[in-house]
Amino acid sequence: MKLFNTALIILFSSCNAMKDTATYSFNPELSFVKDGYRGNRKIDGHFVNGDTDEKMPVSNALKWTFSRNPQRKEKRNENFKLSYSHIEQFLADGDYIVWLGHASFFIQIAGKRIVTDPCFFNLMPFTKRKTALPCSPDSLNQIDYLLISHDHRDHFDKKSVEILVLNNPDMEALIPLEGSRLFDGKKLQSVKRQEAGWYQQYSVTDSLRIVFLPAKHWGRRGLNDFNRTLWGSFLIIAKNKKIFFAGDTAYDGQMFKDIGDLFGDVDICMLPVGAYMPQYFMKWAHTNPEEAVQAFLDLNGKCFIPMHYGTYDLSDEPLGEPLRRLETYFSGDLKNNLKSLLPGELFYIR
Repeated sequence: MKLFNTALIILFSSCNAMKDTATYSFNPELSFVKDGYRGNRKIDGHFVNGDTDEKMPVSNALKWTFSRNPQRKEKRNENFKLSYSHIEQFLADGDYIVWLGHASFFIQIAGKRIVTDPCFFNLMPFTKRKTALPCSPDSLNQIDYLLISHDHRDHFDKKSVEILVLNNPDMEALIPLEGSRLFDGKKLQSVKRQEAGWYQQYSVTDSLRIVFLPAKHWGRRGLNDFNRTLWGSFLIIAKNKKIFFAGDTAYDGQMFKDIGDLFGDVDICMLPVGAYMPQYFMKWAHTNPEEAVQAFLDLNGKCFIPMHYGTYDLSDEPLGEPLRRLETYFSGDLKNNLKSLLPGELFYIR
């Protein structure tokens, strides 16, 4: 896995030299929720975080590949495994959230059903799920909206999406700018979809507001598509509740503070807490548990639901370490602010 990741880093660092020709991109059919925002900056056709083209130094990728994991023994001896509650059929009534593992959630609110970042199976022969999907993929039916945060294969698994489309022919995909390229091929090309840039609001039912917001990350699926598709997060607003789904992101204090200032208190924050070690390699793209907590505070969050841990082994830390570090922080008076779900567990939105 390390060699595969290093190869990708070297390829996009060497094959995508940019000329600093900047443009701004957005969907002219959608409205902005932030005054004065011009759209997402692109340099030589590639989306960037903020105003600069920030890349992971190749030296850090090589260092990770050829260095010994200092937590190797701890990781090998750990017996952590996420248990799960099997769901035969999703409840028709009520407002609730179900974690499906990694960054995949089922959300039912205001009479609408939403699935985020579907990845239901093994990523590759050498990257297998560590806990089972808590339901049959065929039980995910009557889905109204599919939310895709970015194009990485652990957030947009084509096989998973094809099953959702087969069982939900009227489902609409809410995706980032240039995300339509993910829906190529006969099985996906007919899917109704809307692309949005940061701070743009999708056109959906009157009972919901869904806004595409920033994340600090990157994109790639193949050899020649580095940052061709935008990445981001989502805010779902319905029935006086605000639900933030971060997708995948590094910590950026100003970014999260801007979102918190713009929308006020966020009732439920679904934030990534895994795949952070070694820090010198992962910090530019992922939050560690403490950074995720700070993002939660920046968002004026009320309930923290951790994700992006325990389902796939993507980095050097032991699988159970993110949850242990979170529980150390959320103790005493803050204990009730953390809701660490098991896959398949129902969390009611009240």
